[in-house]
Formats: sequence, C-alpha cells, structure tokens
Amino acid sequence: NFVNGALRNPSAAASQFTNAIIGAALAEGLGIFAFLIAILLFLKQ
Repeated sequence: NFVNGALRNPSAAASQFTNAIIGAALAEGLGIFAFLIAILLFLKQ
C-alpha cells in the first residue's frame, strides 16, 4: 500500500501520493457513475 511504499522510499512519496489520489478519484467516480445509472434505470420504470 501507499504507506509502506512511502516509508521504504520517501523520495518517491510525492509521485506515489499523486497516483494514489488519482486512483481514489477514479474509484469514487466509477461508484458515483454506477449509482446514477442505477437511479436512472429505477426512475425509468
């Protein structure tokens, strides 16, 4: 995980943090998108 990588190589922590934030944002965005699709399908009935 991010913490282990940052502790092993502190000089690379900045780029790892950026990648972790981007990954978290993509995961959250996918969940919100799926939720919106489910709501649209539910309201269409």
